[in-house]
Amino acid sequence: MKKILVLACTVTFLFSFSQKTMNSVEYKSSPKVFTIKGLSQSVSIDCGNSKMILLSGQVPLNSEGNLVGNTIEEQTQQVFKNIENILKEYGGTGKDIIKLVIYTTDIKKTPDFRKVRDLHINLQNPPVSSLVEVRKLFRDDVLIEVEATAVIKNK
Repeated sequence: MKKILVLACTVTFLFSFSQKTMNSVEYKSSPKVFTIKGLSQSVSIDCGNSKMILLSGQVPLNSEGNLVGNTIEEQTQQVFKNIENILKEYGGTGKDIIKLVIYTTDIKKTPDFRKVRDLHINLQNPPVSSLVEVRKLFRDDVLIEVEATAVIKNK
């Protein structure tokens, strides 16, 4: 009888601290960002008091799918515009970014990328990041792709 009582108390304790719903993963897209068939722009994972947002790699395409810019700075500006538009769907901004992964075709242009990036992130607590030079991205005229992860407090 004691074992059953202990088991019942343990189960009650565990369920009382579990998430309220089992639907803790949500996929979203922003109408302001070009959508590519076969992938989601972002996914949100409910973490209780906040949500973690994982973004697909963002490239310098506008909502119609046209390339924006010929320089790393111009293209980076469009990439962060896309990131901001997606994060707005969750009530966040670029200041909520905790991690960046940057793919570029010319690592020597990193200072130009950082000038634009720094306008969009929390500089007091900058995100962790990785920077990778690649030979080519999905199109010859695309110079940069950025993956982002953000944490946004639930309201």
